[in-house]
Amino acid sequence: MEKLWNGNYIKVWSANFMIFFSFMVVTPLLPLYLGETFGADKDTIGIVLSGYTLMALLSRPFSGYLVDSFPRRIVLITCYFFFFAIFAGYLIAGSLTLFAIVRTIHGAPMGSTTVANSTVAIDVLPSSRRSEGIGYYGLSNNLATSIAPTIGLLIYDYTHSYNLIFVVALVCSFLGLIIDSTVKFKDREIVPNKEPISLDRFFLVKGWRLGISMAALAFSYGVISTYLAVYGKEELGITTGTGMYFAVLSVGLMMSRIVGARSLRKGRALENASGGMLLSVFGYLLFAAVHNNFGYYGSALIIGLGNGHMWPAFQTMFINYAPNNKRGTANSTQLTMWDTGIGLGIVAGGFLLEHMGYDAAFWAAWVVNALGVIFFFTCVRQHFLRYRLR
Repeated sequence: MEKLWNGNYIKVWSANFMIFFSFMVVTPLLPLYLGETFGADKDTIGIVLSGYTLMALLSRPFSGYLVDSFPRRIVLITCYFFFFAIFAGYLIAGSLTLFAIVRTIHGAPMGSTTVANSTVAIDVLPSSRRSEGIGYYGLSNNLATSIAPTIGLLIYDYTHSYNLIFVVALVCSFLGLIIDSTVKFKDREIVPNKEPISLDRFFLVKGWRLGISMAALAFSYGVISTYLAVYGKEELGITTGTGMYFAVLSVGLMMSRIVGARSLRKGRALENASGGMLLSVFGYLLFAAVHNNFGYYGSALIIGLGNGHMWPAFQTMFINYAPNNKRGTANSTQLTMWDTGIGLGIVAGGFLLEHMGYDAAFWAAWVVNALGVIFFFTCVRQHFLRYRLR
């Protein structure tokens, strides 16, 4: 059997960890930062934070095209450099408007870097273990998601310095850039595409049904992950529990990734996605219905178990829809739909929190999630079985 954990895969895996660590060490604290530093209300916080997601969303399709059409080393290193450099803007943004501009601009290199890095990861994996490798690749996200919020909150609890947290993000993203710069890329002939410009070069049209389900799941995650710290503090009296929530979530993610990777190796992406979505929708129901520590932390474990099965399965399904020369487009389509859902969740969640309260926001998250699951079972499963390429 071909070796899965080769040197290049380990480097790309580690660089992806640094992307998400630097991202997640600041993200859960941003609602508190905007409220405490600039006096922003929940509506304004939702709008400011959604700008990042909107920019990432706009950049995804073009980054997929660039990764498929130009040397991947150049695309990856360039995107990663800007992702690292813009963290410095967080340190100098002295007003809410300037911070909103910096945060929004940052979405473009974040969106492009994740597409480029995940596409390179697929390239360096042996073909016989690609589906399994995609599952393990996601563990780097999960470990970062587990560790980073806890570290960010500990730094804040001990120092009350948001700037120190921004410096940590800057340093970690720089380390990821250095790691990726040492990856040995395979020689790949780039064949100029002489076909006329069409939507399919930027968005995997065949995967739009799967994308709608992905967006619905992301909507729910966008609501809960963004307003979790504020909810825990204001409603449950949990002042340092956000890091623990993400730690429990990531335990579930890692457990299901390890088990799910074996299923993916056997070609059971559809089964993994189905089971993961059913677990996830129950987790969001628990969070919305039970407002105590059991509902808070119990939902984290269940959502983690569900998403850990669902995410690599969806990525495998997107890749299976696409020819080899459109791997970047397949990756960018999945991430585009995820960003769409996250952005809508942040904006809608902020509006509902401000005008109707936490119950309305979290029940809306569950309803949208449930609709996505229903759409998957009624419209996506048969379409995938009929049109997948491998």
